Amino acid sequence: MTQRQASSTVRRLAPALLLLLARCAPVDLLNATVPIAGLKISRDIAYGPGERQKLDVYRPENAHGLPVVVFFYGGSWRGGSKAMYPFVAATMARAGAVVVVPDYRLYPQVTFPDFLRDCASATAWTQAHAATFGGSDALFLMGHSAGAYNAVMLGLDPEWLRAAGSDPSRIAGVIGLAGPYDFLPITDQEVVPVFPNPTPATQPITYAGAGKPPLLLVTGDKDTQVRPRNTGALAARMSDDGGSVETKYYNGLGHIGLVISIAPILQWRAPVLRDVMDFVRAHKSFHPAPAVPKPALPAT
Repeated sequence: MTQRQASSTVRRLAPALLLLLARCAPVDLLNATVPIAGLKISRDIAYGPGERQKLDVYRPENAHGLPVVVFFYGGSWRGGSKAMYPFVAATMARAGAVVVVPDYRLYPQVTFPDFLRDCASATAWTQAHAATFGGSDALFLMGHSAGAYNAVMLGLDPEWLRAAGSDPSRIAGVIGLAGPYDFLPITDQEVVPVFPNPTPATQPITYAGAGKPPLLLVTGDKDTQVRPRNTGALAARMSDDGGSVETKYYNGLGHIGLVISIAPILQWRAPVLRDVMDFVRAHKSFHPAPAVPKPALPAT
């Protein structure tokens, strides 16, 4: 069978495949289709003391000087697991990145902002250990849905990374897939208890502007779970205030369809992987500003 015939077969089978993905264990089906030959995977590395404060690292064999992507999954801050996302991490690693996927604490164990503190700690761990896994100084934050919120909040409000002991100036870019960035008042009853004090300080759009890492914001025009207006609103605020932002809107994709289009078997649906990796490559020559030495304490 030629490549063209194989592609045609996949397209003909697409309705049945998407039906399966909408039913039981869809990520298991996707993950089974992702080749891991030529990759090294390190699992369950602790970045904190908690059971959910562990991460996995995916990288090509003999990786050296590759851009590093920390990927935060979604799930309304209530669900999700790093074990569900080899189809993202392995695919991006094969495309030329070191990819880190952390777990983080979820509701009801924690509420805002504790899950952000976990994501900041995972990012700080990554900054400290990237070179060990063949990574460069170019560090990108990426997430889908609630994970996109986490990534964008860390990128736009530097206080979270500073509090975790890492350097916000080392963030080369932030990639948000179908994220909620401007969602007050909160109407989703699953999300209401996650944000017990939902002020503007909880919204990524509050921190948009010049001097922040460049953003790539992507969404599907059929997303009814996190409306594309979130992407449009944040992009407009970034642009109006002198920030750097790119947007991509994909025809016919919904909320889950966006992220699963990264999987090799579904990449024909939209060029999500290509656009993400193009953004990473465009900014991978980023060099962080030199650290400013702390002033010496006065002699006593």
